[in-house]
Amino acid sequence: MAKGKISVHTDNLLPIIKKWLYSDKDIFLRELVSNAQDAITKLKKLSDLGEITLPEGEKFEIKVSVNKTAKTIKIADNGIGMTADEVEKYINQVAFSGAEDFIAKYEKESDKSGQIIGHFGLGFYSAFMAAGTVYIDSLSYVEGAIPVHWESDGGTEFDMAEGTKKERGTVITLNIAEDSEEFLDIYTLQSTLRKYCGFLPIEIYVENEEDTSEDKKPVLINNTNPLWLKKPSDCTDEEYKAFYREVFMDFNEPLFWIHLNVDFPFNLKGILYFPKLNHELQSIEGQIKLYNNQVFIADNIKEVTPEYLMLLKGVIDCPDLPLNVSRSFLQNDGYVSKVSSHITKKVADKLTGLCKNEKEKFEGYWDDISPFVKYGCLRDEKFYDRVKDILLFKKLDGVYMSLKEIVDGEIKEMYYVTDADKQAQYIELLKTEGIEPVLLTSALDNHFVSFLEYKVSDVKFKRVDSYIADSLKEESECDRKEEVAKLFEGIVPEKMKVDVQNLKSDKISAMFVLSEEGRRMQEMAQMFGNMGMGLPSQEETFVINSNSPVVKKALDLPDGEVKELICKQVFDIAKLSHKNLSGDDMNEFINRTSEILMKLADK
Repeated sequence: MAKGKISVHTDNLLPIIKKWLYSDKDIFLRELVSNAQDAITKLKKLSDLGEITLPEGEKFEIKVSVNKTAKTIKIADNGIGMTADEVEKYINQVAFSGAEDFIAKYEKESDKSGQIIGHFGLGFYSAFMAAGTVYIDSLSYVEGAIPVHWESDGGTEFDMAEGTKKERGTVITLNIAEDSEEFLDIYTLQSTLRKYCGFLPIEIYVENEEDTSEDKKPVLINNTNPLWLKKPSDCTDEEYKAFYREVFMDFNEPLFWIHLNVDFPFNLKGILYFPKLNHELQSIEGQIKLYNNQVFIADNIKEVTPEYLMLLKGVIDCPDLPLNVSRSFLQNDGYVSKVSSHITKKVADKLTGLCKNEKEKFEGYWDDISPFVKYGCLRDEKFYDRVKDILLFKKLDGVYMSLKEIVDGEIKEMYYVTDADKQAQYIELLKTEGIEPVLLTSALDNHFVSFLEYKVSDVKFKRVDSYIADSLKEESECDRKEEVAKLFEGIVPEKMKVDVQNLKSDKISAMFVLSEEGRRMQEMAQMFGNMGMGLPSQEETFVINSNSPVVKKALDLPDGEVKELICKQVFDIAKLSHKNLSGDDMNEFINRTSEILMKLADK
């Protein structure tokens, strides 16, 4: 058996780090500014530990300068700086992390080591994603330190010599490559820095070196104390709304929000906003931004926030999340699952608390948030278990009832309306029976009621047009039943089912009905297209109301043109209230209506 060491060729490794390690080219700005942030954090820690004494009132800042003519971007900090030995150790040795080295040395003396951002020792090399040549000028905080100058064109060779820097800190200078010159635009530079570093705790300024005007001022691009880091009790409603507008550029006010503030068993802070949601999920686009120590990582990372929470907008900052080497994605582990479960629980707790303590306000929100809540129930049964008692149903009079009230009450069949205008005649019938239906108008509700029947076996949900279909199971007693049925022979297609009922309401002449089971089967067949061809056919039934004055009048008319016109009109009106007429049928209906009106006018 042969043994040996695997050989790593830096000539092959560096191009991978420079070009393929990070998902987006603009991440180089995040990495270099994060390194500058770490350099300042390290210095402040040493001061806190009493190892150095800093000038009183010293202001720490990061300055990013751009020169479009010279094609350079500089990132400067007044942090800890580096000696030649440290440059040799942390820059010339790939993947040797100065941050990890610092944490290992001082972690016993400080419980704030988590504020150091870098870990993998690769962030500096992201500079070569946008630059042809990179220069480092640094002066260490150590008394008597000699400044160091380092430069490289991204290959495996570098030049390092004594530098000329007079003040403590580090300046990284990038000679921007031709394929990255968009970053030389001052506005592109500012927007990119705001995206990734807009909430870093050290002030970041951007300046244009070519601006020679007397009133020129560097632009501050970050908020060093974001709202999510404050205690919820210290935040006002106006601050929450202002932060929402600032981060999401949405000038519609959110309905309400949840402020996450957890220190144990993990460090998690953030704010989740409930925006006004449409009732069709396809048109909803939420945005939850994930931060790590106030550094932006990515939008909508599904490992942390379940899919249904993506309908919300918000920020989540979790310094302990296990990021991959590029800090762009998460490494899957049990810790991430615990964070995700905690966020879900907090959302459910907020909703249940709002319903119990401020029910009127919660009912006012329901129409907007119900798609999110229902979608969450469908995707996560644990979420359903937490919110099932606050699921609301809106009756036609605007009064709400909860699922708990339905289950605890005597209602075993809950009728619902999907389109109040099209289903008006069915609603009218239910009213005569003393039945109050509820509104379920979203496409999501078809799936939701099936889910509820699975979870709550004692209650069946039925659309209002299935009410008459249910009554067809019993033999109807009505006068002249055979005569009424014969009245429509030749008008109703031969294969169509026909029934005569003595309905309580005389305002309806006829209608089409389909059982709840039949309608669901029909919808399933439509959903699966050709795959649904094997499903059994579900025919609709044409129901004629023998109690209708129009039907009674038609019975007493002598056979002839007028009698036929009335019966055809009754049939088409029933079709029209059930579904749209085809083009030819609609033209025939309109022409027939005009003919009937002309006959009435001639009398």
